[in-house]
Amino acid sequence: MRTGLEQELLSPAQLAGELGVPVQTVYQWNYNGGGPVRLRVGRHARYRRADVDAWLVSCTVPTGTAA
Repeated sequence: MRTGLEQELLSPAQLAGELGVPVQTVYQWNYNGGGPVRLRVGRHARYRRADVDAWLVSCTVPTGTAA
């Protein structure tokens, strides 16, 4: 497991590509306070892989339940 500065950081465009959503959706999450936890590196938003994975787990809806 990576720790500290060794963690992989994703840009909004990389995150959007991996999730298959428009990059504008990622920017809307940032503006509205949704989506995975983000870091500010200077003026740039970055996402830790572990935070993205944790967020995806929190979005899981069990089979047979309403979304």
